[in-house]
Amino acid sequence: MGSAEDRAYQALCDCAHGFMVSQVVFAACELGVFDVLAEAPGPLDVGAVVMRLGTSSHGTELLLDACVSLKLLTLETRSGKAFYSNTELASTYLSSPSPKSQRHMLLYMARTTYRCWGHLAEAVREGKNQYQKAFGVPSHDLFTAIYRSEGEQLQFMRGLQEVWSISGRSVMTAFDLSPFPLICDLGGGSGALAKECISVYPDAKVTVFDIPDVVRVAKTHFDFPEEGRISFQEGDFFQDRLPEADLYILARVLHDWADAKCLALLARIHRVCRPGGGVLVVESVLDEDRRGPRTTLLFSLNMLLQTEGRERTPGQYHTLLAAAGFGDFRLRRTGSVYDAMLARKLLPLGPAASVKSQQL
Repeated sequence: MGSAEDRAYQALCDCAHGFMVSQVVFAACELGVFDVLAEAPGPLDVGAVVMRLGTSSHGTELLLDACVSLKLLTLETRSGKAFYSNTELASTYLSSPSPKSQRHMLLYMARTTYRCWGHLAEAVREGKNQYQKAFGVPSHDLFTAIYRSEGEQLQFMRGLQEVWSISGRSVMTAFDLSPFPLICDLGGGSGALAKECISVYPDAKVTVFDIPDVVRVAKTHFDFPEEGRISFQEGDFFQDRLPEADLYILARVLHDWADAKCLALLARIHRVCRPGGGVLVVESVLDEDRRGPRTTLLFSLNMLLQTEGRERTPGQYHTLLAAAGFGDFRLRRTGSVYDAMLARKLLPLGPAASVKSQQL
């Protein structure tokens, strides 16, 4: 087992080499390793993989063996020759044909997120995002880097669609949303979460509200049910009139912004929300003591690098929603990366009325 000092040093090495692990996954996705192996009728040797990818033999062998060590590929030896195939993990989450594939999100992380993380020390010193250093684009427009080309924008939107293919059902069923037949998904992108919503609630209709470029890309590159239960409306949710709805969804939105902008947006929603209606906030939520989960703590650093926001605790979200006029705050932990919070616009019961907020 080695000494305690050996184990500590190994832990340090694991932390220090983490970026190498990420790059192995990113490179294998970009080159199409997992797709090639998914399409093959059986395990492939290095030569067959090289022929399909058009890569070097030496580099391909090194990459495949690294993937084996990470349990992304399996290895079997026949007559002294190595043959590779996808593990269940790779087949499920890394090959394009899988309905749960995360390939586009990983490629977005490789091309955008990873480049920002090279400037983490500067972000901590300055307290602001690093788009200027990473991409040479203005830091005040949060989506300039993500949408720096239509290809990158489409990559990001497909990536979010993949995220909701994993987490969408759990956040849409965290609460019974059937009392809210008319729903507006603010910043709803490609409509992926809207699709999950109408699949769960047969009487629901969802309006996806997003900026014009996003709506155009969504209508061009993504498919939607023919019955018309999902519609799109163009606009800026900080400035333009919001659609009327019984429920407003803010999924991975509030974490992009500082408290003042979050409060301004929630106040705008409260003004147009029908009495008894509500807002569903979907975020990766910190523990109340802000000591975990680790993934959410890392996400919060990513918000520093890429936005002006942060991940928050249940208490911090409750405070924002209450300040905007919403009551009956409830949190549901889903067991996934993303949790759901529901708050309501209270019915006018008079000045003495109060509603006890609760955390479930």
